[in-house]
Amino acid sequence: MPVPCFDIVRARRETRGCEDVVHFNNAGASLTPAPVADYLYEFLRDEEVTGGYETAAARQNELENFYAATARLLGAAADEIAFVENATRAWDMVFYALPLGPGDRILTTVAEYGSNLIAYLHRARQCGAELVIIPNDAHGQIDTEALERTIDGRTKLISISHIPTGGGLVNPAAEVGRIARAYGVAYLLDACQSAGQMPLDVEALGCDFLSATGRKYLRGPRGTGLLYVRRAWITRLDPPLLDQFAAELIDGQTYRVRDDARRFENWERYFAGQAALGRAVDYAMAWGLETTWGRVQALFRALRAGLAALPGIEVTDEGLEKCGIVTFRHTGQGASEIKQAMGEAGFNVSVSSGSGMKLSYLARGLDAVVRASVHYYNTDEEVERFVAQVREITRGSVITK
Repeated sequence: MPVPCFDIVRARRETRGCEDVVHFNNAGASLTPAPVADYLYEFLRDEEVTGGYETAAARQNELENFYAATARLLGAAADEIAFVENATRAWDMVFYALPLGPGDRILTTVAEYGSNLIAYLHRARQCGAELVIIPNDAHGQIDTEALERTIDGRTKLISISHIPTGGGLVNPAAEVGRIARAYGVAYLLDACQSAGQMPLDVEALGCDFLSATGRKYLRGPRGTGLLYVRRAWITRLDPPLLDQFAAELIDGQTYRVRDDARRFENWERYFAGQAALGRAVDYAMAWGLETTWGRVQALFRALRAGLAALPGIEVTDEGLEKCGIVTFRHTGQGASEIKQAMGEAGFNVSVSSGSGMKLSYLARGLDAVVRASVHYYNTDEEVERFVAQVREITRGSVITK
């Protein structure tokens, strides 16, 4: 059902790419809104004709807006926010700063992101920490009862992906946060796919750290990411990398690290991207996250229902609560085949392979699936056309067993 009072005409007018393509790859990178893209181009033009240092100095208030805007987005304070070049590096900066030693336990999920799993295993090899995979519940999301039973005195970190990259489930992040707080365990939330898609509040979520990207549901530029670090944790963490922005050199033997979240930043960064990400956050907030989330929910329900009704199609999403990422496979055609055919017909989708959710895919016997991800500027008519196109390209290729 369409969301009442949602101005789809404006949303599409301010999304120039809608004229040329049906973009169902928002979990990869959304189409940037025209006001944000134009602002980014203007910033870069100023750098071209005025100079990079001079532009940054003249636009200092706009660069600072990133921190204030992101704080509003997450229900945090501006000094708890850092700008980092991407979500993975933002996540890394906190994870590699956490003090872990032999026997310390990291608890995560079956559906955890592949890069995060590599980091867990890397640190386990480095320092002797132990990685523990919490099983799924009957809905395919993290079993919070099993999580609580697993916590012991050696548990130093709970780290999960809010929305895994290769499926439509939404993990019960707030319940995980309640458990983490009850037991005094640090909690790192990868919000790469949820930031901008749904309302987020770090107090309600109970997380100590949160990382996200700009390019996905926030509709910001590529090469941008954000990090939230709860104030009580900031000075307890020694960043894995320091430069003379994160720290101040006092003399030849002494330096002092910043006491805000910017201790996780570098001096050199994508200044235009930082300012434009702040604008993208402002843009998202002006629409209202509750409003746009309602719109996304209406679209993904229609898309799931339409695909599930097609012969030979299996919708592979798990979770009690679902989101705008819709994954599916076909009994007769491979995911890459379908992606190529859909692209030739003017539909942008992606393929999720085991690299993004290795443990989950192995457990479910999945190799690769098509990932179609909707955002609020997509339309009901696009959903209908998408389902019809999938029906057309898979017609006659169903394998019966």
